[in-house]
Amino acid sequence: MKILIKVLIFSLSCTLFIGCDRVTKVIAKDNLVYGEPVSYLHDTFRLQYVENTGAALSLGDNLPKAVSFWVLSMFPLAILLGLLIYVVTHLSRMNRLLLMSYSLIIAGGLGNIIDRIFYDRHVSDFMNIGFHNLRTGIFNVADICVTFGVIGLIIGYNKNKSTENTLQTDTSS
Repeated sequence: MKILIKVLIFSLSCTLFIGCDRVTKVIAKDNLVYGEPVSYLHDTFRLQYVENTGAALSLGDNLPKAVSFWVLSMFPLAILLGLLIYVVTHLSRMNRLLLMSYSLIIAGGLGNIIDRIFYDRHVSDFMNIGFHNLRTGIFNVADICVTFGVIGLIIGYNKNKSTENTLQTDTSS
């Protein structure tokens, strides 16, 4: 695949994922903020609006505002910038899975950083999955993007390693 096409796919997918995150957060805020949680499939999937000022599972939500800004907004933004630079410099060697995985991670990270910066550290979360008392934390589309992106990287890099090992075995025989 040509580099220009990869750049286009990467850019469009990042924009699409960030857009989906923003739209779902606005819909959740408009429809769930003052209501009771909405339950589906015998409470396996629950829509419940919360605003999180911490990281995953509200870790760090009691940090002072200035510390929170740097630790939960600027530091992750710097990491995402580094990841973007890595993607751009290694684009020619990336397959579709790795390209989409990095796109998911960067878009998901940016989706939550946008909330933190523009909404005074408050990230909108609204989805919850579980059975009875065994439940996930409340999360959003950006969190799903990051999770699937990391899973894609693990699969993509393990696939590359197994391919390299097969090629090394074939050439040494």
